[in-house]
Amino acid sequence: MAASIAAYLKNTWVQYPMLVASFIITGLFIILPPISPSTKYAIMTNKATPYNYPVPVRDDGNIPDVPSHPQDPKGPCLEWLKNL
Repeated sequence: MAASIAAYLKNTWVQYPMLVASFIITGLFIILPPISPSTKYAIMTNKATPYNYPVPVRDDGNIPDVPSHPQDPKGPCLEWLKNL
């Protein structure tokens, strides 16, 4: 079975090299992005970045759940980005 597939691919490459090359390039175009490391880090960055940015609030001490500074631990954790 493997020998017949290899013979078919070899004959196809000899007769239609541009067609085979275009199928290989298209296959790589479809397969490589999901396994790329940049895709992983882009997903992690998008999860850590808020979709709606908060309106700045002047802290008078009566709002304990609003971080007074963006670096406060109550905000999203981006330590993995600093360690790259």
